[in-house]
Amino acid sequence: MTEAARPKTDIHEIADRLWETADEPRANSHLKAAEYSIPVLGLIFLKFADSRFTQVEAGMAGKATGRRQVGKADYQAKGVLYLPEHSRFAKLLELKEGDNLGKAINDAMAAIEAANPALKGILPRTYQALSNDTLVSLLRSINAVLGDIEGDAFGKVYEYFLGKFAIAEGAKGGEYFTPTSIVRLIVEIIEPFDGKILDPACGSGGMFVQSARFVDEHRNAKTGRLSIYGQERVEETLRLCKMNLAVHGLEGQISQSNTYYEDPFKATGQFNYVMANPPFNVNKVDKAKLEGDKRFPFGLPRADNANYIWIQAFYSALNDKGRAGFVMANSAADAGGSELEIRRKLITERVVDVIVAVGSNFFYTVTLPVTLWFLDRGKRGTDREDKVLFIDARKIFNQIDRAHRDWLPEQIEFLANLARLYRDEEVDVAVGSEYLLAESFPDGEYVNVPGLCAVVSRAEIEKQGWSLNPGRYVGVAAAEDDGVNFRVRLEELAEELEKLNVEAAVSGSSRSWCRHACCGRP
Repeated sequence: MTEAARPKTDIHEIADRLWETADEPRANSHLKAAEYSIPVLGLIFLKFADSRFTQVEAGMAGKATGRRQVGKADYQAKGVLYLPEHSRFAKLLELKEGDNLGKAINDAMAAIEAANPALKGILPRTYQALSNDTLVSLLRSINAVLGDIEGDAFGKVYEYFLGKFAIAEGAKGGEYFTPTSIVRLIVEIIEPFDGKILDPACGSGGMFVQSARFVDEHRNAKTGRLSIYGQERVEETLRLCKMNLAVHGLEGQISQSNTYYEDPFKATGQFNYVMANPPFNVNKVDKAKLEGDKRFPFGLPRADNANYIWIQAFYSALNDKGRAGFVMANSAADAGGSELEIRRKLITERVVDVIVAVGSNFFYTVTLPVTLWFLDRGKRGTDREDKVLFIDARKIFNQIDRAHRDWLPEQIEFLANLARLYRDEEVDVAVGSEYLLAESFPDGEYVNVPGLCAVVSRAEIEKQGWSLNPGRYVGVAAAEDDGVNFRVRLEELAEELEKLNVEAAVSGSSRSWCRHACCGRP
């Protein structure tokens, strides 16, 4: 957003302050991040629910009559979770340090679930594993720091903590959390205005949250509404997702199921949008159980690798106008053998729309670059049906710290605008990407830019062996000097090594563009 539109309450500053105080007890205890994260997120959730309940309670004051008292149904009719008296945040704060705080909070969570059946089995009950001192510190910190915020601000704090815990937990955290800037770009390119949205590997639900936010930001005169459907295999992560949806005021059907073998929503042809960050290069999937499954219309890959099982699950779930956006291992873009044949069929179906190469260090579990794939079944019959837009975004990033990168809002907007120009749609400059657009597209129309983007015909992709690797098509930007950017070169060499390893495995058995792009400033 522009500076003029920035809210008076700095949510990031609030979240930073709460993180510093909330993480201190863990740092001084024997607890691992994974043992601490869910109880903390549960208390943030409770503070959110209590804030909403308090607002509605004030509005209902004086409405009770002798014949009818205000009760649980009245709160739930207003979309608010009903909180029994002993579950209120203020009641927990009143407990003495000598009391059994862990049991009291567990009981409060159980009472909230009993009063709100949609939350059954979702809220954490592990507070007795934390010391009284830790719980007192958490309750006071959360109440003090979050006392004056409301609405979507709670959701942003919850997202912030999900991300911080994902970093702290390392590999485990990456299983449930996709970095927000990656999710945001996927959302901006598939543009989920209304309809049914599926994430068959939904983790903590970030794809749904950002999709709902997109609808709110672009609503204007439209009355878009998304119906949310998700699959998650791990019960603990399912709970994180349902709390995340609730704290953002969202509801959805989230199934605990294994997407390889289970199809709880009878997904084929049912969805307007599919978004996902599936696990990469999974082996030992029992393909015998998948034979004849209509979710895999191009056949099962012979390689012991599930990438093209996931890709087909995303494709087959789309309706005739549906769009999909998902994260994929770089190796899938050039994989050979039966995977190449599946990719060829997908391309000849005229549904592959945009491919984006992402640089290294965007994810907490994978340091190598990844690729974003975008499918659009509605492009058939348009001028784009035999074309694919390739974007090389590896040199566009914001360096968070030595080991992590993301995109700034204007960089996300700029990359999404490349897709809009390609589709002949109106660009969006709400967060300040004008200067980036002006540098590459001074006439306001799409052109191929060496080192950044290229629109490529299906015939050319066939000549390149049906590769979907942007590096094969985008080319290299003109050098500004004779120097060598060793970091970028090292990343390119790492990616080339990964590709060669994959090619070797297949043959043996049958893995900044802009001068100132790294900082995003003119």
